[in-house]
Amino acid sequence: MIPRDRFDRILVVLLLVVLCSLGGLLVTQGQSGTAGAVAVDRNLERDLAARARLAFFEQTYAPVVSLQAAGNDQQALMKLEELGRRYPGEAHGDILRAASLLRLGALPEAVAAAVRAVRRNGDYVDRDSPFSQRQVIQQLVDVGLSSLAEKARLTPGNPTLGTALKNVYYLQSRLAGGCE
Repeated sequence: MIPRDRFDRILVVLLLVVLCSLGGLLVTQGQSGTAGAVAVDRNLERDLAARARLAFFEQTYAPVVSLQAAGNDQQALMKLEELGRRYPGEAHGDILRAASLLRLGALPEAVAAAVRAVRRNGDYVDRDSPFSQRQVIQQLVDVGLSSLAEKARLTPGNPTLGTALKNVYYLQSRLAGGCE
């Protein structure tokens, strides 16, 4: 049966479009179950990668943590320098450096190290992250706001104190849930 007029031809074309669309839906519907499996696989891979990274940090930085626990912050900083040459740009070393520098009283340097760590890895301010270092960062903010704000007010022309105070405000913002 050959379509004779324009209306019949339009109906045949529309019928073919509907049949092709239906066939396409049937083909893709069978694959949608695998899309859910792919999402589960991605989540599993992400969780495994986070656990492996956490285990790597615990193993690699264990000497630093033990030196810090023993109160040997100078030696811990030297060990962090050594690890920094081996793993340049690693944020975990910066957050440990910030804790040691804070205990040694080098507040502007400690705040700068914490800012570098948070900018490289925002997990340090996340409550639910296994990498969370909120206590150290909160301590830096508390000490920094009281100490650096007073010093900056007394010496308003000091650019180092101004930068350190801006870094403290940045950390405070990130702890409050702010983003980059």
